[in-house]
Amino acid sequence: MNFAPYQDESPEVERAFSPSLEANRTKSPVVRSPHGSSPVPGFTSTGGLPSPNHLAGSGRIDTSGHGNTGYGRGDVEGSRWNLGAFETSLPIRMDVEAMLAYLLLPPAGGVFLLLLEHKSDYVRFHAWQSSMLFSTMFVLHLIFVWSSFFSWLFFICDIVMMGFLSQRAYRDVDTLEHFEVPFFGRLANSFVDNE
Repeated sequence: MNFAPYQDESPEVERAFSPSLEANRTKSPVVRSPHGSSPVPGFTSTGGLPSPNHLAGSGRIDTSGHGNTGYGRGDVEGSRWNLGAFETSLPIRMDVEAMLAYLLLPPAGGVFLLLLEHKSDYVRFHAWQSSMLFSTMFVLHLIFVWSSFFSWLFFICDIVMMGFLSQRAYRDVDTLEHFEVPFFGRLANSFVDNE
């Protein structure tokens, strides 16, 4: 018996390459500061986020923080840009944490987040707004406890506001846009600015 090594007799086929990165690149979302602060170094001229290649420039990714650390840690350090705006003190994603400010038995949920969350201004804004808005609603409930009509009306308003505001807090996390309710929203923004 003659055992010759198996030889592939298929013709040479050139490897198919992936399309170029430039052809598939989508425009990064625009990050706008709700406080009108100056532009941050590392952003593109259109105001979008830097490319992922820019984050990989340092050769390492720091994941020592809690919560949303997939984007980097801290602020602008040297020539490396990282998105500390998406970092939280708690091990919960920032969009879920902001939503919980309205869903965790308001106003107690907002106060709880104000005590525990120190890194994310976005979450702190929603916690302040929730605390002030639903504290006022609680006082209105106490004032109109004598009327079942007003009690039910305020209860329905509470449920609608909790649903709408938690949905906006969850959805607007990509742009860090603060949805402000009249009076309380401006007040919450001023508290976060002064911290």
